[in-house]
Amino acid sequence: MLNKKFLLLEVRDYFMVAVATLIYALGVTLFMLPYGLATGGVAGIAAIIYYATGIEIQISYSIINIVFLVLAAKIVGLRFCLKTIWGFGLITFWLWVCQRVIEDPVTHQLPQLLGNEIFMACVLGALLEGFGLSISFYYNGSTGGTDIIAACINKYKDFSLGQVIMFCDILIVSSCYLVFHDIQRVIFGYVLLVLAAMTLDFFTRRFHQAVEIKIFSRNHSAIADAVNRHGFGVTVLDGYGWYTKTTRKVLVCICSKRYAETVMREIKRVDPTCFVSITNAQNVYGEGFDVMKTKVKGQKPIIVFATNNANKLKEVRAILGDRFEVRSLKEVGCTASLPETHATLEENAMEKARYIKKYYGFNCFADDTGLEVEALNGAPGVFSARYANLDDPDYYDPLLDKTKDHDTEANMRKLLAKLNGKSNRSAQFRTSIALVFGDKEYLFEGIVSGTITTERHGTDGFGYDPVFQPDGYGQTFAELGDEVKNKISHRAVATEKLADFLLNVKVKQ
Repeated sequence: MLNKKFLLLEVRDYFMVAVATLIYALGVTLFMLPYGLATGGVAGIAAIIYYATGIEIQISYSIINIVFLVLAAKIVGLRFCLKTIWGFGLITFWLWVCQRVIEDPVTHQLPQLLGNEIFMACVLGALLEGFGLSISFYYNGSTGGTDIIAACINKYKDFSLGQVIMFCDILIVSSCYLVFHDIQRVIFGYVLLVLAAMTLDFFTRRFHQAVEIKIFSRNHSAIADAVNRHGFGVTVLDGYGWYTKTTRKVLVCICSKRYAETVMREIKRVDPTCFVSITNAQNVYGEGFDVMKTKVKGQKPIIVFATNNANKLKEVRAILGDRFEVRSLKEVGCTASLPETHATLEENAMEKARYIKKYYGFNCFADDTGLEVEALNGAPGVFSARYANLDDPDYYDPLLDKTKDHDTEANMRKLLAKLNGKSNRSAQFRTSIALVFGDKEYLFEGIVSGTITTERHGTDGFGYDPVFQPDGYGQTFAELGDEVKNKISHRAVATEKLADFLLNVKVKQ
């Protein structure tokens, strides 16, 4: 079932794109066509065709735009494509309506409302066209043509929409000379182009302008809760009032300018006597705002492995190679203990990966590994790392260090004790890797079968490696060494699957 709020927002977007295309069509019909001016984009191409052949602008405009839709659907998504169909369909309609309404009923010529003031026609036409484009982009729409190309480039590169469109359109405006053989008309076309681009950039910045709100209040927690309830993030800083010589918390909230009044209402409702400072914030990047598209020379795409285990990191980095910069939890500032509240390896791994993606923003993969022993009905399984710490009425270890969350030596002692006298010592290591990449989730699994030895062998590796002997080998993981283990282990198998995926995925950095 469609979310009601989402549906209302979609209706609003389509309505505003309709308004934007009407404004754009008025600029073309009132000030561009009557004065024989050429603008950029498909509208400019269609105008030149109109001047040269008399074919009405909306006809060639719609035909050319159909070709661009394939590009838009693939790169900037179906929603943008649907709004592009809506946008260029409406502008085709508006161009037809405006010409029918404005043209002389006898001569069918469009009147020059400004007399011979061709420069003023450039200015007014550019203002209307740039303003219409900015509204269309703000509401996820498009009027078609080169603004599709601009949206595609802007998605990946840190270029303004106006710059991209102006660059693409210079050649189109220049070609007007082939029709009129009038360099002055081409120059006026450049003027219109530049003014339209400046107008587009000006209003785009205004629409996306953010504000930074600082709140100084003794009732900071109630204000923070009230602002959070409306979906806005708040950061709490420590402050010290030099006038009052007292400590005080300072709240910082960054939001779009159009939401500032909502935040201020909540602040005043809780504490009308607090001190508030509001400043304009330009170029805000992060969740809810723009994405940083600036390239850092030589920097590899960052992906987080949700662990601080040095052995695991070394193993995974060796397998993944140098395509990605693999960071640990510590390296992204995560000191929290990640949640593992589920009964399966897959669910625990996914829970950890989701946590990092949600609260730290990085693409992340997390693993959960279990040793599953057949004679113990799959134990220790998901509790492999804390096996010795589990309450067990049939087993007691006086050497267990209860101050440790993970006691590897104690885990192996318990495992060997539980298997003492059993002939079936078959076991398997199983690793589940959960990847949260962009807005999608993936699972990769690796399994290696073997047996549990009767005593420890070898000093390399970690965990249960000294007591696990993989099938086909006469030594334990701890004896085989990293070079062999990294090729055959459960984690190696799962990580190879992960690596195969990451090597073929398109990465945006």
